[in-house]
Amino acid sequence: MRKTCLLFDNDGTLVDSEYLCNLAIKQQFAELGVNLDVDHLVEHYRGKKMANILSILSSKHKVPIPDNFLPDYRERVAKLFEKQLKPIKNVELALSKLPQQKAVVSNGPKFKIEHALRLCGLGQYFGERIFSAYDLDKYKPDPEIYLKVAKILGTKPQECVVIEDSITGVMAGSQAGISTLFYNKTHEKHQLTNVTDFEDMADLPQLIANLPSAT
Repeated sequence: MRKTCLLFDNDGTLVDSEYLCNLAIKQQFAELGVNLDVDHLVEHYRGKKMANILSILSSKHKVPIPDNFLPDYRERVAKLFEKQLKPIKNVELALSKLPQQKAVVSNGPKFKIEHALRLCGLGQYFGERIFSAYDLDKYKPDPEIYLKVAKILGTKPQECVVIEDSITGVMAGSQAGISTLFYNKTHEKHQLTNVTDFEDMADLPQLIANLPSAT
């Protein structure tokens, strides 16, 4: 069974947004009197559900999250995106060489995904096939998020490939039984099955072509 559907994460996989998103968290918490390190946030919270991140940081630093925190954070991220967001290096080259159906599957809200793709000129590769955990009510690392999207798209898990940049997302793909490619620039250790690590998006077309066909 050949690979006919590619399921991409967004932040850190298609668009180089992880630093910007976590910079916004740092700036928001600075207003609460808490000093956070952006690199530490990226390392420890990349790919996780926003509500869980805020809950952990609130508890750790003993500060309540005000009601306006999340909308102010979203506005701050949007402004940072407008000024600084770029696509991941070589990702558009890879996308242009991949004939398969493509979709985005993200833990982020749909409006944020669409904004990022528009700014980076990548929306043309995905059309309406943009899926947010907020709408699906399934969040990575729950494998059901990818199984649900595959069903919506009318494909079998064996026909899909997941492309992710975080352990959280890779866990979701691996545990769904889907061939998963891990854009692992920081050489994170894992023992997940059905996962292939890589470091350059230019290699993506050949990696997908080399994946064994499911029977």
